[in-house]
Amino acid sequence: MSDQPWQRRPSVLAREALVLYTALIVYGSWYPFSGWRSVGLGPFAYLFDPMPQYLTAFDVVTNVLGYMPFGALVVLAAYPRWRGAWAIALAFLLGVLLSGTMEAVQTYLPTRVASNLDLAANAIGALLGAAMMAPATDALLDRGFLRRLRMLWFERDSAALLCLAALWPFATMYPTPRLFGVGDWPRALWLHADPVMQDALLAWLPAAAHVETWSARLAACLYSDAWETLITTLDLFAAGALASLAMRLRTPRVRLLLLWIVLTVFIKIAATFLQSVAGLTFDWATPGGLSGLVCGTVAVLLALKLPRAWRAALAAVALVVALVLVNLLPVTPYFDVVLAGWRQGRYLHLNGLARWLAWMWPYAALVWLAFSVERAWLRRRRRLS
Repeated sequence: MSDQPWQRRPSVLAREALVLYTALIVYGSWYPFSGWRSVGLGPFAYLFDPMPQYLTAFDVVTNVLGYMPFGALVVLAAYPRWRGAWAIALAFLLGVLLSGTMEAVQTYLPTRVASNLDLAANAIGALLGAAMMAPATDALLDRGFLRRLRMLWFERDSAALLCLAALWPFATMYPTPRLFGVGDWPRALWLHADPVMQDALLAWLPAAAHVETWSARLAACLYSDAWETLITTLDLFAAGALASLAMRLRTPRVRLLLLWIVLTVFIKIAATFLQSVAGLTFDWATPGGLSGLVCGTVAVLLALKLPRAWRAALAAVALVVALVLVNLLPVTPYFDVVLAGWRQGRYLHLNGLARWLAWMWPYAALVWLAFSVERAWLRRRRRLS
């Protein structure tokens, strides 16, 4: 019988991360979810196909690496019920089932090709990831330093919030009109709407309430760089304040937040370097964006002195204001240049995933804040009753 409260307990964070990563695999395997058709083949006919005539090391390595985190997360999520060789076998079996399903469905997608080689590479990746993680599971989740450190530094029920904080650097990869200006899917939805539908909706509103009217009024209030500074500051502050909510008082919060911001900038640079044409790697680093990066960092560090409830409230206000500005302000001219130089290439499905992360992250954060407010209200009500 364990004498420590953190031993022999399942990891909620590992299970939530496994669900999230599985969803990412499904998205990357079936994107763009359009053009479904039947070619007269059964969904599992690919299993008996000959070896592909043209194959590259890049494709094989990518498929192996893509499923290694899945195998590792299965081992962590299955603990403590499944351990050792049984956990590895479970991860391998689930990897085969998941990859086999993804490949079977790709039979009906015109942009994808179901491949038995991809299935084999994915299964090997899941097996390798599980085999590498299994010996370290006890150290990570039971008696290990990292497990104790997490219990010492982070709140017990912070798994979902830690996932949000971990996704933020990747949500900023895709080009946005202004640095860190995520959450502009309402604008994208409006721009892609049928013109007849747009006219019908606008006919119900007075001219003063039209989007174009407010967009022009906002744009005239400040220079473009000033707006970018404000939006970058608000979004970075909101994300940093949310990340700080998961940290206990004894945590080295300043160093962790600075490391998190540096990681965000590094991922932004790396993604732009891989995806952009030569000369546009740092095109996102406009004067307004860099000023907002500095101001947002200072604001996050100053907010650490505030109580947890105040930080949550300010993060919610910053998110809402930033979303309004991102969706109403007109697109800056430099954004068209950046987007034109953004290459899809081999990373087409990764680009689609990054775009969705940029669209949905702030709304997921607002949903988490709403649930946290509800929980706090229910706890207070129980204390008063």
